[in-house]
Amino acid sequence: MSQMAERTVPTVSKKGIIKNLRWWMLVLFLIGVTVNYITRNALGILAPELKTSLGISTQEYSWIVGAFQLAYTFFQPLCGWFIDVVGLKMGFMICAIIWAVVSMLHAGAGSWMHLAILRFFMGGAEAAATPANAKTLGEWFPKSERPIAAGWAGVGFSIGAMLAPPIIVMAHASFGWHGAFLLSGVLALIWVALWFAFYHNPEQHPNLGSEELAHIRQDNEAAPVKQPFFQALKTVAKNKRFYGIAIPAFMAEPAWAVLSFWVPLYLANERGMDLKQIAMFAWLPFLAADLGSIASGYLTKIYARLFGLTRVNSVVASSVTGAFLMLSLALVATTQNPYLTILLISIGGFGHQVISCMLSAVVVERFDKGQMATVNGMRGSCAWIASFLFSLIIGVTADTIGYNPLFIAMGFFDLFGAIFLISLIAERKAKSQQI
Repeated sequence: MSQMAERTVPTVSKKGIIKNLRWWMLVLFLIGVTVNYITRNALGILAPELKTSLGISTQEYSWIVGAFQLAYTFFQPLCGWFIDVVGLKMGFMICAIIWAVVSMLHAGAGSWMHLAILRFFMGGAEAAATPANAKTLGEWFPKSERPIAAGWAGVGFSIGAMLAPPIIVMAHASFGWHGAFLLSGVLALIWVALWFAFYHNPEQHPNLGSEELAHIRQDNEAAPVKQPFFQALKTVAKNKRFYGIAIPAFMAEPAWAVLSFWVPLYLANERGMDLKQIAMFAWLPFLAADLGSIASGYLTKIYARLFGLTRVNSVVASSVTGAFLMLSLALVATTQNPYLTILLISIGGFGHQVISCMLSAVVVERFDKGQMATVNGMRGSCAWIASFLFSLIIGVTADTIGYNPLFIAMGFFDLFGAIFLISLIAERKAKSQQI
């Protein structure tokens, strides 16, 4: 935390140059992803009341969640390609406007079918977050800083989920569930205005100094090559390195889907918590996930210094560490203590974000700048296919066999993913790269 704080102290010269502007652009992006997760997680927090108010069954709720996940799955490559082609500023802003408006339309839903349709459109727009993450890292940071920047960028993906319970519960207490959805959409529109006003790419930013621009461009990467959508997908699919991140992402995402969409319902049904208790405890796994995001990049430096690993191998080692931490989810099935349950799920949240951030770091490390958003979008699609399927499985089985077998499975998924990460991404020969 202190390292980023030192880097991001805003200092403006007489010419309007802001020192360390790249970190401030990362903060701006982080705020956008935070709002993204507040809007998407509102549904999970309000699920117990929505099920009662609208007469929604557990299986119907799984279809609502599945509609979001299905759209998120299919639209990530398209959003990634769109951002690669039209640029990060306009591409991400257009998607944010759509998800903000759709979020507010949730207030008028009258059945599970209405919610499913709205969640589908929201999922399609919010799918831009993952590819935009890689694009931000690639545009604003040299390779040596990208693992740490990836860790900090990942904070937005969990801090929004952490802030969602208290924000949505307070909005619900004041305005009902309709007002809670409206508030989340308004927050998104406020961020859109900030993004439009303050974000520019490095070459066009009026507050970026020439020295920092040279620092950002020190790797002399080739200029991005824009390709038609299907050609871009075909190019990525032919690269075996893609499967070294796609398969681990597929194995990792079910756990995050459970944290985002099912933990509040699990705490209500299995642990007997009411909405206020859920608001008190449901944010803790996301706080742990924030810490995991931050720690992931610094772990790469520790592994490099202690074991002399290359930058790529240190990123892989950090991700494998996260995979072992995910075993905590299997232990959830062994306890009836609700507080120990929250602790074990929180350790899983920490481990998941270590994995997720390091997979983003692998994308920006191993793929060309013109492919980064597309690759991360395709990676996200693989992840959300697993998320979609797992949510449907929960919807069908949770009321009959309970959640314990599902937690046990999630505890071991990431170890299988780590095998592919090591096999297809890790470097076999020592290189002179330094972090």
